[in-house]
Amino acid sequence: MNVLKPHLQTTIWTLLGKGATQREIARITGISRHTIRAYQQRFAAEPPNCSTLATDPEEQTAPPRPPTPAPATVSACEPHRTFIEAQLRLQRNAMAIYQDLVDQFAFAGAYNSVKRFVARLRHRAPEQFDRLSFQPGEEMQVDYGEGAPTLVPGTDRYRRPRLFVATLRYSRASFRRVVWKSSQQVWAELHEQAWRYFGGSCRYAVLDNLKEGVIKPDLYEPQLNAVYAATLAHYGVVADPARVRDPNRKGTVEHAIGHTQATALKGRHFASIEEQNTFLDHWERTWAATRIHGTERRQVQAMFEQERPLLQPLPVLGMQYFKDEERTVYDDSCVRVDHSSYAARPAPIGSKVLVRIFARRIEIRELATQVLLRSHAKAERPGTVVLPADERVFNPSRETRRILVQARAIGPDTSRLCELLFAIEGRVGQRKLWGIVGLAGRYPKRLIDTACATAIDDGLYSYRHVKALTERLVAAALAALDMPPQAELDLAQEHPLIRPGDDYAELFARGAAQAHDPTPSRSFTHDHE
Repeated sequence: MNVLKPHLQTTIWTLLGKGATQREIARITGISRHTIRAYQQRFAAEPPNCSTLATDPEEQTAPPRPPTPAPATVSACEPHRTFIEAQLRLQRNAMAIYQDLVDQFAFAGAYNSVKRFVARLRHRAPEQFDRLSFQPGEEMQVDYGEGAPTLVPGTDRYRRPRLFVATLRYSRASFRRVVWKSSQQVWAELHEQAWRYFGGSCRYAVLDNLKEGVIKPDLYEPQLNAVYAATLAHYGVVADPARVRDPNRKGTVEHAIGHTQATALKGRHFASIEEQNTFLDHWERTWAATRIHGTERRQVQAMFEQERPLLQPLPVLGMQYFKDEERTVYDDSCVRVDHSSYAARPAPIGSKVLVRIFARRIEIRELATQVLLRSHAKAERPGTVVLPADERVFNPSRETRRILVQARAIGPDTSRLCELLFAIEGRVGQRKLWGIVGLAGRYPKRLIDTACATAIDDGLYSYRHVKALTERLVAAALAALDMPPQAELDLAQEHPLIRPGDDYAELFARGAAQAHDPTPSRSFTHDHE
């Protein structure tokens, strides 16, 4: 290692203390990076006393480096500076300027000369942003990121879950949760958990245009998914989706996600989702909430305590989640949901309706306007018909006639049972009729007709009863085929139906003679007669 003068050692130590890199120190002092690296290792092992490094007062400070000499050559574009600057103000590129220089001024230089000259003239102003300020409780920004690697349940493999972060814009207080999968309902549930965590909801929620929240992005009237829109309405919050490809609108939550990933989760692995969420909650309360915010110069927790009373109060009941499905109104004026029928009037037969399925009830709404038409308690047993007696339709439709034609093809008793069943239940009973005539595809029609006759005698007009009787008859018929054969009868030598042996001998003789004689002869039967 080269021994440097004390003032150079002092300079190296001072620059290292300021965080300068080896390359920067070499450029300032003119010392090789190899020597600087050796002194850096020496100083790290034994920090020097800067007061003793330089004893000569004249060697206390390093001499200034000579200024960088100006380039000796002048660009060939310099005579045309005014023209080039004017073209740059018109937002023209270097190639267009070069072509005009050649055409208008007989420019003899190369294109690369123009490109270098344009690069020196073009001053790019740094991108500027407006700093927005918000009132306490006014806005919350939400977004997804990636959490730390977490052990997938039931495997030895690690995977990164989705990290949900909700940040209050005024205080910068944040709510963080990781989940394995996301959906429209999970997205809404995370919002609800965030508001419960903060103790109130804000006026606006700023998000990007992910599918869990926004179905169709639009600057003026974005279309939200139904579950998310209903959740926001339940808590009195208005959604404010950011413009497409404009993450700066929600820069607060973007920074919060980066801060979480770089500080809290960097280099960590977790055994479960629950463990990671517990750690995030601890880190938020212990470190993130107690930090001094760099812009506001105030503690985040102190600002949140000021913001908390101004949040909107939470409703007593939480959000009741649902799923929307499109259904057709059948000719019995009902819709089918989970193998049960629900009255859909006043929706016309054959129309499409929106069925909103909750945990304990269903709602039938118009498809276009989503106006509520009917509401029913959800049936607990499949096959239930929720239809008042005065709304049942008893006039036969084309579908009814088609079923009765198929029933008559099976047998008279099947036709009679289907007619009786339709007279009792109306069109809503056509599902049972379809079940009865559908048995013909699996069982013999004769047995189905016999089962229908038995059902009429029993007074049980039910598809299940007919099916059970048919299966019983089929089982009995199969058992009869498997019975052992009857005992063999004794052979009889004489019987009125047995001809004498001479008749058969004469038959064989005549057949043999006819084979050699081409002259036709009468048949054996006529001769015998």
